Amino acid sequence: MKKSPLLHPKISKLIAELGHLDELVICDSGYPIPADMKRIDLALTQGVPGFIETLQVILNELCVQEFIIAEEMIEKSPELYHQMITLTGTQLPIHHLPHQAFKTHVKQGARAVIRTGEFTPYANVSLVCGVVF
Repeated sequence: MKKSPLLHPKISKLIAELGHLDELVICDSGYPIPADMKRIDLALTQGVPGFIETLQVILNELCVQEFIIAEEMIEKSPELYHQMITLTGTQLPIHHLPHQAFKTHVKQGARAVIRTGEFTPYANVSLVCGVVF
């Protein structure tokens, strides 16, 4: 029996394995995922599933203490940025890195990447895991 809206077994397993300060990335369909990184590819077609709806389901299941985004999201995709802020609230820190630095950061520290069908530029976020106690 499911206790949350999350139905994807590989994502459920991944979230159960994450620990404090581990990072999980949710990305758009064009993000260059490193070949050696764990990838869960949800992309079906343009916009399906979307970045926001994927983020919303993950946030229902995962304790997050901070977010990391590419600073270009704010200027190039302001509507998506505002939707993300509305969804995540303003109580948690959001760190901004230049896009190239974001990609380097992901290569160096993320445990896995979930690829969506999102076509909005810079629709990428690294979720830094918190603890529930």
